[in-house]
Amino acid sequence: MKIAYFDCFSGISGDMCLGALVSAGVDFECLKEALAKLPVEGYTLRWEKVKRNGISAANFFVEMLDVEQPDRRLEDIRKVIDNSGLPEKVKEKSKAVFNRLAVAEASVHNTTPEQINFHEVGAVDAIVDVVGTVLGLHMLGVRKVYASPLPMGRGFIKCMHGIIPSPAPVTLEILQGVPIYGTGIEGELVTPTGAALISTLAEVFTSLPELTVNKIGYGSGKIVMGHPNLLRLILGEIHEQMIIGSDHCCGSHQHYEHRHAHPHDHEQQHNHGHKHKHEKE
Repeated sequence: MKIAYFDCFSGISGDMCLGALVSAGVDFECLKEALAKLPVEGYTLRWEKVKRNGISAANFFVEMLDVEQPDRRLEDIRKVIDNSGLPEKVKEKSKAVFNRLAVAEASVHNTTPEQINFHEVGAVDAIVDVVGTVLGLHMLGVRKVYASPLPMGRGFIKCMHGIIPSPAPVTLEILQGVPIYGTGIEGELVTPTGAALISTLAEVFTSLPELTVNKIGYGSGKIVMGHPNLLRLILGEIHEQMIIGSDHCCGSHQHYEHRHAHPHDHEQQHNHGHKHKHEKE
C-alpha cells in the first residue's frame, strides 16, 4: 500500500506541502491544469529549484494578481470546491480541511464556523494550497498519510490582528490531540493552513514507520534559517500488517492515533485573514 510520510522537522505550511509534492514527482503542469478547474481567478502558480543547506528543494509560489476578490465564508469555499469538477475524494478531503480551520478560528474568536470571513486574498491562496495538496496526494496514488510530531516556534508573529504569540492561537486550537514539541526557534514553524492540512489528512503521527522508500521530495519555506527550512515528503510502500495505529510498536517508538472533534456552538460574526503572512507563507 502506498503511503506518504510528512517529516515536519522544520514545520509545515501550504506552500511547503505543494513544493514537497512537486519535488516528489507531481507534474506541475498537470497540477496547474487541474487547479484551473476551481472557479477562482486572480492568481498564478510557479515554482523554482532552490538549495537549503545543500539540499535541493522546490520553492512553490501562489502569486496574487491585482484582481478584486469577493469575501468568502466557509459556505462560499465549499461551493467553490463543489463546483470545481475535481474528483469527489479530493473535494471531500479539501472541504474537511477548511471545516477544521473554520472551527478552530471560530473557537479562538468566539463565533461560529459559518460566520468566519476568510480574508479575500488569503482565501484564494489557501484554496490553492489546500486543494492542491489534497489533489497532489491523489495524483501520486497515496492511500494513507502519516506524519511526524510537529515542531513549534516561540516568540511573537505578525498577522492582520497585530502581534500574536507563536504558536498562533488558531494553530494550537487546530492541533488539539496532535503531538507537538517546542524547538526554541523564534517565529512560526507551523501555519494554520499547514496545521489544518496535516491534522486532517494524517491518520497517525509517529516516528518514521517501517516502509520501502520509493521517492523523497523537499518543499522549501520562504525564510532562510540556520537549519534547512524544509518539509520532507517520503513516499513508500507499507505492508498491510505493518499499518500503524494498532497495538503494534516498532522498538521504542510511540504511535499516536489522531481523532477529530469539531464543536459548533458559537455565535457572532468575525472577519479574519487565516493565512499569516510571515515566515511560512
